[in-house]
Amino acid sequence: MSSKIQLEIATFTLEGALIAEKAGANRIELCENPNDGGTTPSFGTLKSVRSLISIPVFPIIRPRGGNFVYSSYEIEVIKQDIICCKELGYTGIVVGVLTSIGDIDFKLLNEFVQLASPMEVTFHRAFDRCKKPSHALEQIIETGCTRILTSGQYPSVVNGIPLLKKLIAQANHRISIMPGSGVNSQNIAMLHDSLQAKEYHTAARIKMVHTDIVSPETMNEQLSYVSVDAIEVEAIRTVLNSME
Repeated sequence: MSSKIQLEIATFTLEGALIAEKAGANRIELCENPNDGGTTPSFGTLKSVRSLISIPVFPIIRPRGGNFVYSSYEIEVIKQDIICCKELGYTGIVVGVLTSIGDIDFKLLNEFVQLASPMEVTFHRAFDRCKKPSHALEQIIETGCTRILTSGQYPSVVNGIPLLKKLIAQANHRISIMPGSGVNSQNIAMLHDSLQAKEYHTAARIKMVHTDIVSPETMNEQLSYVSVDAIEVEAIRTVLNSME
């Protein structure tokens, strides 16, 4: 039986995606470059994940870190990446685009959604940079996006609960409001009691270091990368299952 409350895990490697699926994720947001907040995965990663992961995977389409106002060259990159994901048979993508004054770039977003069809489109946390979230919500719904990933315009979702409640009420089942950023096994019960959202998002990050790999002492640095904490994902899934 599939879970009623969906759990999306952001992953930054193929290994992380495999761990997330095994630990109980319902969906994966596939990214690279965690230090930039997530950018578009490489073609090799996209092709490999598509063949190895059975749950829905939504690659993020974001050509760089930083703001969400893009040049004409970057827009073309975004469009080509959307086409690539569609040709590979992905279920959906994650994207977001704003104007320099903090509004949704409605025309451009609409182009992205139409180009992505029939894939679903999640509008990512660019939403948390919008100056008028209520108006932005209506615009995103109008384009046909499936969900919005948001922390309620705070770095941590815990502080964004008041706005999240308003957004969920305003959305009124027309689009899914997916709380994310700071969701963990210690606060998920409180968050769900407060919000009653249909899905939640977290990266469940863990730093991986392989101490058995030889490196000259003169380098004086520890090589590490971000992966997924299977125990944390399982713990969140267990809490959500108990609340269904």
